[in-house]
Amino acid sequence: MGDAIVGVVANPLSGRDIRRLVTQASVFPTAEKANMIQRMLTAFGAVGVQRVLLSTDLGGISATVFRAIERHRQQDARWPEVDFLDGRPIRQTAQDTVDAVRRMVTAGARVVICLGGDGTARVAASAAGDVPMLALSTGTNNVFPAVREATIAGLAAGLVATGMVPAEGATTRAKLLEVRVGNRTETALVDVAVSTERHVGARAVWDPATVTQLFCAFAEPDAIGLSSVLGQLSPVGRDEPHGVTARLATDAPRRVLAPIAPGLVVPVGVREIEPMHPGSVHPVEARAGVIAVDGERELTFGPNEPPSVRLRRDGPRCVDVPAVLAASARLGLLRRTTPDLGFACPDVQGGTDDRHRGAEGSDPRAPA
Repeated sequence: MGDAIVGVVANPLSGRDIRRLVTQASVFPTAEKANMIQRMLTAFGAVGVQRVLLSTDLGGISATVFRAIERHRQQDARWPEVDFLDGRPIRQTAQDTVDAVRRMVTAGARVVICLGGDGTARVAASAAGDVPMLALSTGTNNVFPAVREATIAGLAAGLVATGMVPAEGATTRAKLLEVRVGNRTETALVDVAVSTERHVGARAVWDPATVTQLFCAFAEPDAIGLSSVLGQLSPVGRDEPHGVTARLATDAPRRVLAPIAPGLVVPVGVREIEPMHPGSVHPVEARAGVIAVDGERELTFGPNEPPSVRLRRDGPRCVDVPAVLAASARLGLLRRTTPDLGFACPDVQGGTDDRHRGAEGSDPRAPA
C-alpha cells in the first residue's frame, strides 16, 4: 500500500456569501464542517489510511478538529495521524485553498477532499492536477460538489487512497470550461456567465437580468444556480461529451422559471441554444462587462480584449463514490471475520476470498 495519505481542505467562508442577504439560504455552520472532518477521520481509520493532511483556517474548523483529536486519543487510537498545514499566511481568500491543495499534492496525497461550494471545488481542482478529488457540498449553490454523508465519502476516499480500490476504475474525468481574456485564463467546472456589469463587486451573480450569455459544461434539470436555466430547456449530463450555451435576454419570447439561488425562482428569457463541442471556441459577444465562473465574478473585459470560452474534456479526476463502494461490496473489502464464532460472513458472490481476487486493475463500475 505504501503511504496512504488523504488531503482535506475545508473552506471556512463557504455558505456565507451575499445570497444570504437576498434569499432565504441557510448558513452552513463551522461546527458542522468540523464534525464532517471528524466523521471522515473515523472512516479513514477504519480502512487503513495512515495520514491525513488538513488545511488550517481562522474560522475555527481546524482548531475544533485539533481539540477533538486530543480528546479522541484518550479513547480510541484508530484515527490516522493528522498533520495541520500551518506555517503559511492565511489570507482568507481562494488562494488559501490553492496553496493547501498544492502542498497536499507535493506531500503525496492520493486523494484530496474539499468542503465548500462550486467556487471551492473549482480552485481546488485547479491545484489538484491528476490527484483524484472528492468535492463535498458545504456552500450555497452546490452543483459540482455532492451532498453526501461525510462518513461514506471518507470510506470511498480511503479505499482509493490505500489502493484497495484502484483509482483507474474508481474515478471519472470531469469536463471544464476555459475562459480567455487577453493573457488571463480562468476555468469553470459548471458554468460561465457573461454579465453587463462592469465590476467584480460582491462576486456572486444572483441577478440573471444582467446575464447576456451562458455557457454550461453540464446542465441538470434538478440543479440550482445559473445552469438550471439550460437544465430545464436543454439538459446535458455530466458524463456526456458536449456542453451547451445560450444567449439570454429579458425580452426573449422563450422564458423559463429557474431556481438560480436557494429561495429564488425567477423567469429568465432565453434566445438561441447551441451545443458546445470539446475544443470549439465560442466568442463572447458583449463588448465590455464581467465574466463569472461557477457563479462568482472573476474577470472584467473591455472592447480591446474580446473573451472566448471553450469546453475541455481534461478536467479533474473525481472519485466515483457509488462505484468505489460497489467495488468494496463485490470484493468483500469491508467484511471481517466474526471473532466469537470463528467464521467469515457468507459471500453471495462466491466465497470470502473474493476480496483477494482481481482487486488490482479491476473496474469498480463493471457489473458484478
